[in-house]
Amino acid sequence: MSRTDILSEIKEAEQKADQAVSNAETEKKNAVAQARSAAVKRKQAEVAKIRADAEAAIAAEQASLEESKAAKIAEGETEAAGIEEAARDKIKEVNDFLTNEFERAINASS
Repeated sequence: MSRTDILSEIKEAEQKADQAVSNAETEKKNAVAQARSAAVKRKQAEVAKIRADAEAAIAAEQASLEESKAAKIAEGETEAAGIEEAARDKIKEVNDFLTNEFERAINASS
C-alpha cells in the first residue's frame, strides 16, 4: 500500500470518527432535551397533584368548620331562646311585683 493510500484511509477514518462524534453529540443533546422535557412534565404533574391535594384538604377543613359553625350557632340560638323564655317569666314577675308595690304605695298614702 502506498503512502497516499494510507493517508487517504487515515483521512477517511478521521472523517468517520468526526461524523460518529458529531452524531453522538447530537444524540446526547436530544437525550438531554428529552430528559429535561420529561422532568418538567413530571414536576408540573407533581405540582398539580400537590395543589389538588391541598385544595381537597382545604375544602374538607372548610366543610368541617362550617358544620362546627352551624352547630355553635344552633347551640347559641337554643341558649338565647331559653334566656328569652326565662326573661319573659321574670318580666311577668317584675310587672306583678311593681304593680303590687305601686298599689301598696297608693293604699298606704290614702
